Amino acid sequence: MIVDRNGTKVVRSFSPDFVLFRQNIRDSNNDFRNLLLGFKYGSIPSINTVHSLYNFQDKPWVFSQLLHIQRRLGKENFPLIEQTFYPNHQEMVTVSRFPCVVKIGHAHGGQGKAKVNSHHEYQDVASVVAVIKNYCTVEPFIDAKYDVHVQKIGGNYKAFMRKSISGNWKANTGSAMLEQIQMTDRYRQWVDAVSELFGGLDMCAVEAIQGKDGREYIIEVNGSGMTFLGESQEEDRRLVAELVVQRMQTYCRPIMSSKQSSRSSISSQSLPEEQIAPSSSCQSMTDSQQRAPAASKQPEGSFVDRPATESRRDSQSSQDNSDRKQVPTQEQHKTSSEVKTTTPGGASSLFRRDSQSDKRKDSEDHDDTMQNLRKTFAGIFKDI
Repeated sequence: MIVDRNGTKVVRSFSPDFVLFRQNIRDSNNDFRNLLLGFKYGSIPSINTVHSLYNFQDKPWVFSQLLHIQRRLGKENFPLIEQTFYPNHQEMVTVSRFPCVVKIGHAHGGQGKAKVNSHHEYQDVASVVAVIKNYCTVEPFIDAKYDVHVQKIGGNYKAFMRKSISGNWKANTGSAMLEQIQMTDRYRQWVDAVSELFGGLDMCAVEAIQGKDGREYIIEVNGSGMTFLGESQEEDRRLVAELVVQRMQTYCRPIMSSKQSSRSSISSQSLPEEQIAPSSSCQSMTDSQQRAPAASKQPEGSFVDRPATESRRDSQSSQDNSDRKQVPTQEQHKTSSEVKTTTPGGASSLFRRDSQSDKRKDSEDHDDTMQNLRKTFAGIFKDI
């Protein structure tokens, strides 16, 4: 996007949300294929689609698709003009019918087209093609009464008759008389078949010729870069604007973050308590696992509780631990004692303690101490 700022050209880049193409990608002087490739890389939605615009680069490519439609519908229902394709000037040896129309390269608006009346003129045109180094097509010249322009914008159909009054054999150049005509089923069938090309065309137009022999010939097809004709141009622009808004509602609908947040909050509030419970149970399990090693590391004089049942609440276990801490202090001097504890399930367990070994150890320690004292006093008295 080039902006003129104080006499200096400033180029700014941007990423469009939607594009309406109202000109041809390639012409005799312009070539915008690089921009078209950029839109394709960016996956930008448009009217017509970028895929269809890429296929409209060369008229012979489009004409080959029209040949497929003619084979499907028949020559009577889809009267396509005869055309011969030449990839270069070397193949342009002769033509079986004169006069003919030579179309060089890809151009619009009557450019690059020449009427050839004889073989000598045909050779001159072939030399021009050699200099240009491009392809060309050759069609028989049709002495026409008028041209027929059938257009489709979304679901709206129109047909126009255009007749040259300047004497030029090209009805789309010079002065011409234009009239809107009735949209027949035959014209509707033509434009509907063309609108299915290249994945679908939102806007398209069919150009045909009504010959003086009473026959009709389809000569070419245009995409979204078609020309609006007649006094209904403002209406056509309004139809295009409505079509663009409709497509943008489909492809450019914004994603509301507030809706997503509200949905997430609603989903979290609707969760059952069973899905939230495991977190607290996991916390209680970790607490019990942390208390279990601490309980196993007790001094020798304390007792280890081995309940009959495996499941016990934390409060009851803490109460039992406090009770058990008082039991050994009260019965340390007993020779043998029995402590009875009751589990929450009602089962009882007996814990025996043999204090004789502790007493024996105490007596042995006492004897050793007295013996050491006797030896010490004996050494002292001997020195005296």
